[in-house]
Amino acid sequence: MTIYDIAKKAGVSASTVSRVINDKDGVNKKTREQIQKILEECHYSPNEAARGLVNQASKIIGILISDIRTTHHTEGIYFMEREFTKLGYCCIIMNTGSDDESKVRYIKILNQRRVEAAVLIGSTFQSDLVKKAIAEYMFNIPVIIFNGYMDLPNIYGVVSDEQNGVLNCVKLLVDRGRKNLVFVIDRYTPSNKLKMLGFEMGVRQWCDRNNPIIYETKSTLNDSYETTCALMREHPEINGIIYVVDLLAVGGIRALQDMKLIVPDDVAVIGVDNSIYSEICSPSLTSLDNKLFDLSVAAARNLIYVIQNKHVIKHMMIVSSIVERESTNIKT
Repeated sequence: MTIYDIAKKAGVSASTVSRVINDKDGVNKKTREQIQKILEECHYSPNEAARGLVNQASKIIGILISDIRTTHHTEGIYFMEREFTKLGYCCIIMNTGSDDESKVRYIKILNQRRVEAAVLIGSTFQSDLVKKAIAEYMFNIPVIIFNGYMDLPNIYGVVSDEQNGVLNCVKLLVDRGRKNLVFVIDRYTPSNKLKMLGFEMGVRQWCDRNNPIIYETKSTLNDSYETTCALMREHPEINGIIYVVDLLAVGGIRALQDMKLIVPDDVAVIGVDNSIYSEICSPSLTSLDNKLFDLSVAAARNLIYVIQNKHVIKHMMIVSSIVERESTNIKT
């Protein structure tokens, strides 16, 4: 059933039906009610693509994520998508892969899809190549980076203060009498580098070490397990470990337990993300809460405000906090 069919049934022009559908003035009450009744009876649904061509507004938001398997990020997308839907937008979610060339290709695709705005999930999008692509292909639409930022006129960022968050994690361990600390990292993303910087600052400030111990691992439980075994063999004095994400901390706790070390009495452990992993592992994991829900809602709302030409802070920071659980609750 098209708008012309509705007009013929109501005995009015198609433009009159269009005014009713779009809630415009210029239609008397009786005619409006008649048309609305016919629309309901015929279960009429407007063609959003066609309306977008007329209004120059697609009502589509593109969301790019480098790895859709990253649970923490997909949870953030869930919260954002719900906010966009409430405001009448639909989302295209695309899995770009980790290399910058692939990300640029998907930025071009969003441009071809005529999205009204875009969201980039994670600090991995902070690269010169991606920045150049946005300046070339998406210069005329608002772009928001979830937990990241780049300096372009149309880019906005919402980030968690993970640097100071990890600094406070170091302070918590020191307050528990733990000064022989190590930081375990998998990837050197901009976000992870800030976490590592917070660790290094804390160790230099409170542990009297000029050379903080950093261990590299890969992004799997097994790799974290093996790395933790290696670091404890090489540094048996270690009594506190901070992992860059919760998943790695879970693998680390399993390794410590297999080495007959008690968590937290022998070695205290902290993760980052405050994910479901922190609640289901045993002992439960103390974790830095980087405010996933708050970040997601702020990113969604800020992007909508930009579309609506409202004032928005270009680079918003949300304070993180530590959720303490059994892995640092040391018995005295």
